[in-house]
Amino acid sequence: MPATAPDVPPLVEALVPQGYEWQDGVLELVGPLDLHFGGRLGRIEVAYRLAGASGAPVVAVLGGISAGRDVVSLRPEAPGWWEEAIGPGRALDTDRFRVLGMDFLGGSHRTTGPSGPGTFPSISAFDQARLLVALMDHLGIERLQASLGASYGGMVTLALAQAHPSRLRHAVVLSAAHRTHPMSTAWRSVQRAMVRYALGHGEGAQGLTLARALAMATYRSSREFEERFPGEPERTADGFRFPVESYLFARGESYAARYRPEAFVCLSESIDLHRIEPGEIRVPTTLLAVQEDQLVPLADMRELRDRHGGTCSLVEVSSIYGHDAFLKETEVLRDLLARALD
Repeated sequence: MPATAPDVPPLVEALVPQGYEWQDGVLELVGPLDLHFGGRLGRIEVAYRLAGASGAPVVAVLGGISAGRDVVSLRPEAPGWWEEAIGPGRALDTDRFRVLGMDFLGGSHRTTGPSGPGTFPSISAFDQARLLVALMDHLGIERLQASLGASYGGMVTLALAQAHPSRLRHAVVLSAAHRTHPMSTAWRSVQRAMVRYALGHGEGAQGLTLARALAMATYRSSREFEERFPGEPERTADGFRFPVESYLFARGESYAARYRPEAFVCLSESIDLHRIEPGEIRVPTTLLAVQEDQLVPLADMRELRDRHGGTCSLVEVSSIYGHDAFLKETEVLRDLLARALD
């Protein structure tokens, strides 16, 4: 199970605070690796970042399918994707903890993923959890203080808690349940169909733009859209264009410029394949549910709490940001983590 040496650019290394550890590396796993749904991969590379106070307890931080190992960053021009919540003195304080991030298998970052349409097997959250454990073994981390997972990362955290309970002290799960709701699957099925059709016609980026635009409409709440986009439509050569329409397609184009369509299909499917058994989880768990979340209904989060096999608490909040609240409501996260980690 050899690995490349941690790759820390000299500029970044010079910015690492005194007393901090900073590792960027790629772990190489030589297979074959049998996957949860029956596929097999002969060789896997897993990219990771470990950063924080040297020798401090480790918290794995896992986000949505677009998120990767760059949870925190020392480069002002390229901040980490959860920079508002994680860092020195923030909700997850890197003066007290080391943060472990990873690029998901099957995604669009450095970890092994699809190279073209139909070239990659189906991936489970259990496969992602298995790779996280391999990273822990490589880094000499016997047990995580916590795994903090949001959206797809919450599914991976639940899979880790069920399949590898001895490697985790506490599971913190934001906007993810034990199963995917059929309405959420309905929306994502249409998104994947858009991308597959576009790939079949050599227009994968355009298909991903449309799919991401539709996805953005499910991430936020109707109340936020009502407040942000009340203006009148603009007449164009192609007809009227609505303010919310301009927002959605701008987000879609930005996403398609940096994410591979095939990777989107792979991990979108992985979300909808998600199933864990709550009664088999004994790891203490803290859940965060958002009342306005269109993708993960409050009823599913309550069912996860009620069927959990150990100690489980559920915090319910209201936020106009809906499913994306974990990216915005940093003070809520601060209180939640203070209770969970202490």
